[in-house]
Amino acid sequence: MNKQTAQILQQFKDCIPLMDVLTDENRQAIIMLLAQHKSGLNVNTISDHINLSRPAVSHHLKVLKQSGYIHSEKKGVENYYVLTIRKPLEQLKSLIAAVEAECSRS
Repeated sequence: MNKQTAQILQQFKDCIPLMDVLTDENRQAIIMLLAQHKSGLNVNTISDHINLSRPAVSHHLKVLKQSGYIHSEKKGVENYYVLTIRKPLEQLKSLIAAVEAECSRS
């Protein structure tokens, strides 16, 4: 295995948690909902929009936050969740570009 292939395989490994997060339909719905509300939403509002219990939404928000797709901002006594998808998307785009470059060499 050459160095280039090893680097691409490492990029795949690094992206596994990012891709895993996106496999869940509820997390997809939360991402799309937050994309439509740039100022952020609290757990109750998200729960109302996607018809999940508050604890279930909180779980999905935790997973999204840990993977870098969102962050929270304290407004008064509530946390508001905002989409911050740039870093995960840059990692995924970098992987895709590396695979495309490898394919074009073949």
